[in-house]
Amino acid sequence: MTTKVEQAQVIRGLEGVYVSTTELSRVDGERGRLFYRGYAIEDLAEQGSFEETAYLLWHGHLPTATELERFSQQLAQSRRLPARLYCVLYDLPRETTPVTAMRTMVSALAAWEPNADATTPEAELYHARRLTATFTTMTAALHRIRQGEEPVLPRDDLSHAANFLYMFHGREPSAAAARAMDTFLVLYADHGFNASTFTARVTASTMSDMYSSVTAALGALKGPLHGGAMEAAMRQFLEIGAPDNVDAWFERALKEKRRIMGIGHRVYKTWDPRARILREQARILASESDEPQWFELAERLAERTLQHPYFQERRLYPNVDYYGGLVAYYLGFPPEYYTLLFAVSRIVGWTAHVMEQHADNRLIRPRALYTGAEELAYTPLQAR
Repeated sequence: MTTKVEQAQVIRGLEGVYVSTTELSRVDGERGRLFYRGYAIEDLAEQGSFEETAYLLWHGHLPTATELERFSQQLAQSRRLPARLYCVLYDLPRETTPVTAMRTMVSALAAWEPNADATTPEAELYHARRLTATFTTMTAALHRIRQGEEPVLPRDDLSHAANFLYMFHGREPSAAAARAMDTFLVLYADHGFNASTFTARVTASTMSDMYSSVTAALGALKGPLHGGAMEAAMRQFLEIGAPDNVDAWFERALKEKRRIMGIGHRVYKTWDPRARILREQARILASESDEPQWFELAERLAERTLQHPYFQERRLYPNVDYYGGLVAYYLGFPPEYYTLLFAVSRIVGWTAHVMEQHADNRLIRPRALYTGAEELAYTPLQAR
């Protein structure tokens, strides 16, 4: 007779398993397409802005000009931190990784936030704006404090992307840099039920608050198999050192069976559509930089992988992190902050998913198939 245990099917990693529905983003891995609420990522990145994207994900439709102006003002006015939070930033040990520091800061922000536990739609829209706006302020302040510099207060007259660069570097960005940052933020805003987003939804399904859900998501993002890919890709380029070194490095990497960071994706079986867009932004920034060799190096390495049978057979193409790391480097961010750059954008998606989960909630409670020992006899302590 077949037992229930023998009939059970375990899908490791939940690959290919649908656990819920979402209206936020659709990933078409076969065609290499990504849509936010039905809008192609190419159109949003080229014609829209991060503020429009956040509004779309949170409200379900693109804003009118009046709605966008009001929303942008609300987001800008949410950027300032309670003074005591700067004390927390100064008190953190210098060796604390940036993503760990921000995980701590999100929890701390909740302690100073009125009605942080509220889960009504109106309250959660407020918390989503507050988290998104202050996350850039806290990230920039952390960097400047660690550089021995004073934090730069946010400005209300700059866009979300431009203000972030301004606070991080202490100077207004060029138009090209602000545009590249804005595009970066649009592209990383949401991507289905990835590990950190699913973590946020699991936490939200207990009817916990948005700050707890985002803190949990940051914990999942910290893992090198999820949020660390962008940093790993850029450090790979730095290791290669120069475009002329690519061929020898590539052949050695194949012999050593090393993974080419930024090549291949769990879902996409062709070019990641976000990679194509960031590739162009990296090209523009490289042309204005005194270090154009990094873009040339990345192009040469990508060409080698695209032409190699191993990568062709497995349908491995450049993903968003391959060129995302380049864009971040040209924008002046140290590699150890790349995971946080991911979060600066994805916090919009996380908060949108929390709201979607709460709107039609069911506790996420999967089962595990037990494979351990059965019905052992207890041995008294004296006899062991």
